Amino acid sequence: MMKNVFKFTLFLLFCFVNSVQAQVKSSTAAERLNGIQKRKLLEDKPLLKDIKFRNVGPSIMSGRVVDVDVNPADPTEFYIAYASGGLWYSNNNGQSLTPVFDKENAFSMGDIAVNWPKGIVWVGTGEVNSSRSSYSGLGVYKSSDKGKTWEHLGLPESHHIGKVNLHPSNDNIAWVAVLGHLYSPNKERGIYKTTDGGKTWKQTLFVDDNTGAVDMDINPKNPDELYAAMWYRTRRAWNFEEGGKTSGIYKSTDGGNNWKLLTNAGSGFPQGDGNGRIGVAVFAANPNIIYATLDNQGRRPDTAQKKVDTNYVLKNFKDLSKETFANLDSKKLDTFLKKNNFEEKYTAASVKDLVKNDKIKPTEMYNYLFDANTALFETPIIGCEVYRSDDAGANWRKVNTKGLNLYNTYGYYFGKITLSSTDENKMLISGVSLLLSEDGGKTFEATDNDATHGDWHRCWINPNKDSHWIAGNDGGFNITYDNGKHWFKANTPSVGQFYKITVDDAKPYNVYGGLQDNGTWFGPSTTKDESQWDYEGIYPWKRIGGGDGMQVQVDTRDNKTTYSGSQFGFYGRRSTDGGRRLSIYPRPDLGEDKYRFNWQTPIWLSKHNQDIFYYATNKFHRSMQKGEDLETLSADLSNGGKEGDVPFGTSTTLVESPLKFGLIYVGTDDGNIHVTKDAGYNWTKISGLLPKAMLGMYVSRVTPSAFKEGRVYVSLNGYRNDNFGAYIFMSEDYGATWTQLGNDLPSEPINVVTEDPKKENIIYVGTDNGLYASFDMGKTFMPLDNNLPRVPVHDIVVQLRENELVIGTHGRSIYITKLSAIQKLSDK
Repeated sequence: MMKNVFKFTLFLLFCFVNSVQAQVKSSTAAERLNGIQKRKLLEDKPLLKDIKFRNVGPSIMSGRVVDVDVNPADPTEFYIAYASGGLWYSNNNGQSLTPVFDKENAFSMGDIAVNWPKGIVWVGTGEVNSSRSSYSGLGVYKSSDKGKTWEHLGLPESHHIGKVNLHPSNDNIAWVAVLGHLYSPNKERGIYKTTDGGKTWKQTLFVDDNTGAVDMDINPKNPDELYAAMWYRTRRAWNFEEGGKTSGIYKSTDGGNNWKLLTNAGSGFPQGDGNGRIGVAVFAANPNIIYATLDNQGRRPDTAQKKVDTNYVLKNFKDLSKETFANLDSKKLDTFLKKNNFEEKYTAASVKDLVKNDKIKPTEMYNYLFDANTALFETPIIGCEVYRSDDAGANWRKVNTKGLNLYNTYGYYFGKITLSSTDENKMLISGVSLLLSEDGGKTFEATDNDATHGDWHRCWINPNKDSHWIAGNDGGFNITYDNGKHWFKANTPSVGQFYKITVDDAKPYNVYGGLQDNGTWFGPSTTKDESQWDYEGIYPWKRIGGGDGMQVQVDTRDNKTTYSGSQFGFYGRRSTDGGRRLSIYPRPDLGEDKYRFNWQTPIWLSKHNQDIFYYATNKFHRSMQKGEDLETLSADLSNGGKEGDVPFGTSTTLVESPLKFGLIYVGTDDGNIHVTKDAGYNWTKISGLLPKAMLGMYVSRVTPSAFKEGRVYVSLNGYRNDNFGAYIFMSEDYGATWTQLGNDLPSEPINVVTEDPKKENIIYVGTDNGLYASFDMGKTFMPLDNNLPRVPVHDIVVQLRENELVIGTHGRSIYITKLSAIQKLSDK
């Protein structure tokens, strides 16, 4: 009876947790547009308009490029669209670029289209790549003066736009492929058409609330003939469904007014739930020839030749029986345990004994080591396939003769195919590598080299010389004139996408930070990006880590010992001078529940004693010896996780009070906030009294006050719910009660809140679209970004000795300003 009561109680708890998540509603377009009006009202407050920031780079690693549009009559003139760094223009082949979209209310780029003879530029905002850092847009913008001024043309519910196509002879006609919301269903997705230059729009193709248009192409000889790639995908904070049976290619023969599905049963194109993102391209010289790429999420058959491994690998432990485990080669098992950094207590003999006595399952080794990173790179899906039609889409055949392994498991992040205008057999497909085929897609070879970055998103092929390409990736864009044999990188813009930053106390002080797919870097706060470093060969910023760079902490006793890492919690300690790297990655004992790691797993180095290092998974961990011997001190601080393929129920923010050792706060991605006053031994949940509509929302930052021990600020971020509200709270009693602040802030999700180091009444807030300051402890705010671009501000830190405010942006690198001018203005 008691067992049944216990099960029923767990069931109710599960239902409660899931109902809490469901309470977070997505924002409407009206709410977002109203937020723009609130922003304009704040801009009428001129007090901070003269505050100037300096950009200190870095630029060398650049940032993610999602589109490029080139003048075919003069290929030295082009526009480059960065995922979260705005739109840039060059008329000197990329030797310099000028931002042309910095003050618009949308910063994330989806696709651009240019009427080059007339200088008319169309921008579909909102990145289409559907990653965890793909920001939404506000619809379509148009400039009639090459980007000097802009007009918003509507479609604010589109959020993410895959393609804009312009009619070749009628300036009033355009088509837009709308992918739609990333984290919620919506009806405003599919193909939209305008016949009056964007004043009004008509939705001409709609499949369902979760299937949007990701790509589109037009027959250049007959603009009434269009092809649209529709993609079913759902993303939630805990799960990503990358494909579905409603994904497919549609065709219109009447200018996009009506559409017909081409890729139905019998067409030769795959069917079923495995159909992921699709790219489509029309061969200009013969528009009956159509190529398409498909991210096939189906499982690939194991056709590899069986061989005896010299040593065990992870897959060897997947489906073992108790008897099979007992018969494993002990020497090879010991080697595997050492190679995978198991604690010394785990030997072949001890692990076999655990299995024999039913202390752990024979599959525990596999379950123990299989994590989010492993799933990201080793799940055996079919992946990228290339299809061709020779009859305008009626019939399709697969052309690649071998598996391409171009996408790993994240084909949602890629998906473009680009064709030569003169050679029907020459094409480029974008993925982790940029692959070239010159035999109609039968075989491909990589064109990457040491001068390029991985993860390619867009490529332009010169219609007049198809060996000349301009291509964009996660590290900016590159130009080649010989089919990719040689590349040069145009990396002048400072468009780094920082997640988190910190500073040391050197003279001059250094700024440290982790960047999206560009590792971890540090550089002097006095940096001025100049071309001179190209000649001297010495760049002031230095790289100290790879992968997706995440959080960083630095020991200011020597300004050299750093703690940095990559996605899903793989941290380490190392000196900036080099030397051995200590790996920091907590693991439970075999048989215990696995820890859950956030993409940006939080860490913190105690300012009271910098030997003490804190780390948070779904639990709290502490090391008293600079990251060594991590000890788990808490129970699960989340609501318990949710079933899905994205780690959820994880910690997102971790911080210790600057006033009291052991006063520590932890926030989670499912809305929990806990506090401990005894360095982690006992925890109290303090988020329960926040407004019910916000329960379950991602906790982006907890900031304890440096002026009053019980004061603490909290920001909540609804990005993962398509909720764009600005939510910030303050408590004067360690979180026992809360007061909401910033009621005049526009609808922009908040990433960070920071106090001024000298003025108790001043606080700074960074949002997905800018920087704000309050002179009355958050009751009212003013924009603090008059000379900053509209860019996501992910982090704000203060360098106390120099009294400077350091801004880490996700798209325009690092900005710094002196605080003295702001502090003086607060006295007026």
